[in-house]
Amino acid sequence: MAEIALYGALESVLDPELEISVVELGLIREVIIGATSAEVKMVLTTVFCPYGPAMLAQVQQAAQEALGVPVKVTLLAEAWDPVAAGLVW
Repeated sequence: MAEIALYGALESVLDPELEISVVELGLIREVIIGATSAEVKMVLTTVFCPYGPAMLAQVQQAAQEALGVPVKVTLLAEAWDPVAAGLVW
């Protein structure tokens, strides 16, 4: 149930350039929810995304509000692929 609430909250976090949620873009790679803390592992659309720090902060805030526990957001080094995310442009 907590994972559903978390993904619902993360739907509100949009990539500012694409105006698509981080969930829909496939940027959220893994969530780990514990009793007293949680972790969200994610990637960015580009390595040098100028909005990266703001998006990470928004993900953290939305996740903490949804779960009610401290949330660590880990940025993964892997590349984002729109085709793998199910997006065809």
